Parts: sequence; structure tokens; C-alpha cells
Amino acid sequence: MSANERPGGQQPKATYESAFLKACRREPVPHTPVWFMRQAGRSLPEYLKVREGIAMLDSCMRPDLVAEITLQPVRRHNVDAAIYFSDIVVPLKAIGIDLDIKPGVGPVVEKPIRTRADLAQLRDLTPDDVSYVTEAIGLLTAELGSTPLIGFAGAPFTLASYLVEGGPSKNHEHTKALMYGDPQLWADLLDRLAEITSAFLKVQIEAGASAVQLFDSWVGALAPADYRRSVMPASTKVFESVASYGVPRIHFGVGTGELLGLMGEAGADVVGVDWRVPLDVAATRVGPGKALQGNLDPAVLFSSTEAVETKTREVLDAAAGLEGHVFNLGHGVLPTTNPDALTRLVEHVHEQTADR
Repeated sequence: MSANERPGGQQPKATYESAFLKACRREPVPHTPVWFMRQAGRSLPEYLKVREGIAMLDSCMRPDLVAEITLQPVRRHNVDAAIYFSDIVVPLKAIGIDLDIKPGVGPVVEKPIRTRADLAQLRDLTPDDVSYVTEAIGLLTAELGSTPLIGFAGAPFTLASYLVEGGPSKNHEHTKALMYGDPQLWADLLDRLAEITSAFLKVQIEAGASAVQLFDSWVGALAPADYRRSVMPASTKVFESVASYGVPRIHFGVGTGELLGLMGEAGADVVGVDWRVPLDVAATRVGPGKALQGNLDPAVLFSSTEAVETKTREVLDAAAGLEGHVFNLGHGVLPTTNPDALTRLVEHVHEQTADR
């Protein structure tokens, strides 16, 4: 079942008829919907206040806190969708991987996975492992009303990169060494991660998420041939695992201009585009039958209101002929972004695209 075939009766009609889900299904919209990657988080003073003294991973496991943080940008910015507050390494932590998110560094893995014996660390994820996710989404759907909730997970390649490198990496040398040097072990690692990711997304959808996004943050480090051969099968497996739910599936990566067509081919209904490729050009690379999401440069928000509006118009003009468009940034909200700039941006996009 594709996103276009999902019957409205499977979720509240107001949510199903929202501008965000209509755009994902490539249907006419009353205005271009807007949400922002990392819209909940460090750019908001209310977030910093509720997170004070609480470690990142601990905050992801407290349903009341997750719900509050997820709702904050919806209240403040009037965005057209909420995204579940979590981190891509949460399912890995839930199955017992020894890792932590270190401030200023990111996820750090105590024992990197580089041999076949190391695969034993990756057991199956069960709903009981992440019961706090189910509880938090229950709280959220009760509060959000007609605003859709986006669930998300890290894609197998990006999770594998963290696990193999032991943390963030600029060059992914250990990751690529494993991918090229032991392709069978690499395939088994990504397949195992695809199973874990699929289970994590299913928990979110069954709890009430109206759409899901697969973040492949580091996959732009690969050439297209390597992506098709060594990554795409695992990503396809994830998308196929949740296809029967009929919720829109979004795929996003950074620096993926050369991979856009393949990322759509992997099974997404919506392909996220970073700021490096204009949306009309991206549309030709992705091909028909897909909505696009993006793609204002996050750094533009540090400029004047007039400059933000000019760059926003460029994005909207490039998107004018698309089958479906969800306005977003080309990556996440930067930590020192003025929240008022985001609020103004949402309002501006809504005004400029109302019933056009």
C-alpha cells in the first residue's frame, strides 16, 4: 500500500486531511506545509530550560519530557507537523549497545563493531525495549489534534558508520574499509541494522505516528555505485517493512545531490533535498511519483528578514511545478538560530502559498 492509497479512516480525518500529509501524498494543499528538522531543541529557550541537568539519552526515555519538547515548536512556530523528539542512536542504546551522546561530540560507542563476532551485540529490538516511545506518542497524539506527528529513525548506513567508527567521522575510513574489504560482513551488518530500524519505526507508527522519516545523515560520503551496491538494499528493506501501514515515508541525507534518484528508488514517498541542489533540478533527478522536501539553507536564517524572504521565494519558485512539496530547511535548525526567525518563516511561507 502506498501513501496515496492509505484510507483516511485509519487515522483521524483532520490529521489525514492536513496540509502536510496531503503534500506527502502529492494532493492539492491549501498552503505549502512547513516543518523543520531539529525544530525541537537547542534553538529554543524553553527546551534548554526543561533539559537543564538532564542527559540527552535520559531525556529521550522520559515520555513526559519527550512530549513537552516535541510540542514546543508546534506551539511557538505553528509548523504543520511535529517530529518526535529522540535521537537516531536510541534503538541501539535500547538493545544494550554501550554508547553515550557526549556534548560537543555526538554519539560515542565504547566497543566499535568491526568483526563478525562483534555482530552479536546487535540483538533484535522489541516493543518492550522502547515502551517509553509508545507512551510518549500516546501523550502526543492526544495533544496534537489535527497536527501530524512524524516518527523517525537513523538509516542503516549512518547507524553502521557510528558503530564502526566508534563516533562521528569526517572521512569514514573504518566504515569504508569494512564495506570494501569484507562486503559480506558489511551486508550482514546493514541487514541487522535494517531489522532494528524497521522494528523501531513500526513501534512509532503503531503508536500513532502519521509519517516517518529515515535519516541517512552520512550517506553523502558515498559514490552512487557504492550506494546502489552496498547501502540501498538495506534502506529498501526498511521502507518495504513499513509499506503496509500506508503512512508517507520520507528519506533524507546530507550532500546527496548525486544520490537523489537512488534514494527515491529505495522506496521513499518523499525525498528530502539539502540546500545544494535546487528543487526543480532535484525533481528531474528523483523522477516522477515522488514529493520533495526542502530546502532553505539553515544559515540563511542568520541574515536579514528581507534576505530570508528572498531566499525563501527562490525555494518556492523552484518548487512551483512539483507534484508535492513540503517546505523545510536543507538540514537541521542550527543551535544559535533566533527562534523568531523560524516563526516568521513559517508565517511567510503560509502567506505566500495560500491557495495559490
